[in-house]
Amino acid sequence: MAPLIVLFTVFIITLILFRFTTKENDLFSAGQIAMSAMLLFTAIGHFIYTEGMAMMLPDFVPYAKEMIYFTGGLEIAAAAGLLIPRLRRVTAWLLIIFFIQILPANIYAAIHQVDYQKGTLEGAGSEYLWFRVPLQLFFILWVYFFILYPIRNQNRKSFPQIFP
Repeated sequence: MAPLIVLFTVFIITLILFRFTTKENDLFSAGQIAMSAMLLFTAIGHFIYTEGMAMMLPDFVPYAKEMIYFTGGLEIAAAAGLLIPRLRRVTAWLLIIFFIQILPANIYAAIHQVDYQKGTLEGAGSEYLWFRVPLQLFFILWVYFFILYPIRNQNRKSFPQIFP
């Protein structure tokens, strides 16, 4: 839930800042900045909750802790890549693939009731999946809409003005 709060909060704050500084409503840039901030936020978790996040991986995955550090580093790299215009497209596609690939770890964690913050097996369980699976889909759609969609429609400066 916290990543979603970060995403929306940064998005709204960025929109407000754009409105007051440029007099424009650049939804696409705000969406890109918000996703970048959310990725930085979630990456921090990989370094703070390493032990608990390693529990989200099945036993047959070797070097689980190293994998958690690696994916945290990937999230930091993706956060930067979204802000660099020439890397934005490839970063967005890789991020969509990343979101799809981490879903099994979230399913495994829910089935085994992993509480990654506490590093225990006393988590929410399968009810968590009713939130997590749609959330992953939402993140994928966010990346597509705010990053890939404007790249495909480069003749537009920004999304049609929603806020007068």
